[in-house]
Amino acid sequence: MEYMLLWRMLPLLTLGASFLFLFYFQNYSSKQLPHKDCSLLPYQRYWIASKRIVTPQGVISGAVEIKEGKIVSIVKEEDRHWNSKEGHVVDYGEAVVMPGLIDVHAHLDDPGRADWEGFPSGTKAAAAGGITTLVDMPLNNFPSTVSQETLKLKIEAAEERIYVDVGFWGGLVPENAFNSSALEGLLNAGALGLKSFMCPSGINDFPMTNISHIKEGLSVLAKYRRPLLVHAELQQDSESHLGIKEGSDDPRLYSTYLKTRPPSWEEAAIKELVTVTKDTRNGGPAEGAHLHIVHLSDSSSSLDLIKEAKGGGDSITVETCPHYLAFSAEEIRDGDTRFKCSPPIRDSANKEKLWEALLEGHIDVLSSDHSPTLPELKLLDDGNFLKAWGGISSLQFILPVTWSYGQKYGVTLEQLALWWSERPAKFAGLELKGAIAVGNHADIAIWEPEVEFDLNDGYTVYLKHPSISAYMGSKLSGRTLATFVRGNLVYKKEEHAPAACGVPILAR
Repeated sequence: MEYMLLWRMLPLLTLGASFLFLFYFQNYSSKQLPHKDCSLLPYQRYWIASKRIVTPQGVISGAVEIKEGKIVSIVKEEDRHWNSKEGHVVDYGEAVVMPGLIDVHAHLDDPGRADWEGFPSGTKAAAAGGITTLVDMPLNNFPSTVSQETLKLKIEAAEERIYVDVGFWGGLVPENAFNSSALEGLLNAGALGLKSFMCPSGINDFPMTNISHIKEGLSVLAKYRRPLLVHAELQQDSESHLGIKEGSDDPRLYSTYLKTRPPSWEEAAIKELVTVTKDTRNGGPAEGAHLHIVHLSDSSSSLDLIKEAKGGGDSITVETCPHYLAFSAEEIRDGDTRFKCSPPIRDSANKEKLWEALLEGHIDVLSSDHSPTLPELKLLDDGNFLKAWGGISSLQFILPVTWSYGQKYGVTLEQLALWWSERPAKFAGLELKGAIAVGNHADIAIWEPEVEFDLNDGYTVYLKHPSISAYMGSKLSGRTLATFVRGNLVYKKEEHAPAACGVPILAR
């Protein structure tokens, strides 16, 4: 009798489960639509007009129509058939309208170390800089994101606390590298890909991997067609062999720190990596996987190895960061630990070659590698480069920095969109982002390239600890006027939307 009752109730239970399923996904989707607290613009349908709109077909004068969070039409000025009767028009005049920036390499440190940065402060800074999507790294938060359970903690920490959309990389570490079910659990939970270190990360629960771990990670990722991001530095020699002797080298000298991480470390790591990226070729055992080298600093032998692997058909890409393109070792003052990062900022000749590689297409994307911490861990007063925490704090400034320093090289608006929007979207698997195109999310940055500003104490900075940023004190060009995320006006002229309505992005 009990079995009969259960059998009869089964359709009702199934129906109830379906409603719960639908409720969850409808609830998730509802956060994508504008409402009064999410947006500083109280319209679900409107037009953005400008004489400089950056599209995949080039820069046009015209307007972009937005409805319920998506781009529904794009018209050129000469084909203009719309008017204010067809919806509200926001006319930005000569300001640039371009796809929102996508930063695929940021450390927001939430949960666990939100005193370093955190989802609210980090995503507010992103919005103020024209960034509409971040992909958060799996370390510096605590616990590190190396399992399905720790990814869940990350997602819960982000819910209703992010002002832009945020995706998440998972961590490849020795404890999960040979456990395919653990890695699959992390990827099934929504990680956009995996990240590993070939040198000590500085975080106890995120140990370094070797080439065997990386090979195993690629074999799992092949089934999901998602990338493995690698910090490519491999220690070759002891410090004494590099010329760092106890008491003989001043730790306040930037040259002392530079000796400890030579270009040969990057070269050695990449030399090992290209032995396994051959598996990612068409027909290879890891076809479908992809390897991405983060924050390349060495523009000589390391870059040559990457170019050779690409030419052979390996699925491999590489990024560099604005601080490697903006600064050079010669100009870093002794004791100014704001500039410490790994790999380190190298000399001016190296910087010129990085720009050349970027412009020629050998470097694929740009990322911030925003890596904040507490000011006391930067040892700003002590100035000890060997003991200070490494990482450049930059999230809000990456657009004006790239533009300002790129002027010497003739950087165009289309190139900015390629490096910061289109290619990052493709790399991270964000199909509806990265371009001002019909059907895409209305993720849009509005900015004024010609407007100069001094990044000083009078400039509003949304990073939690502005004092640790190497960019403070700079004069830059390119002021952000407004940022739209999924049609929500989340930032305009030093004002953020009342509610944090960014969406956690999970791979499905």
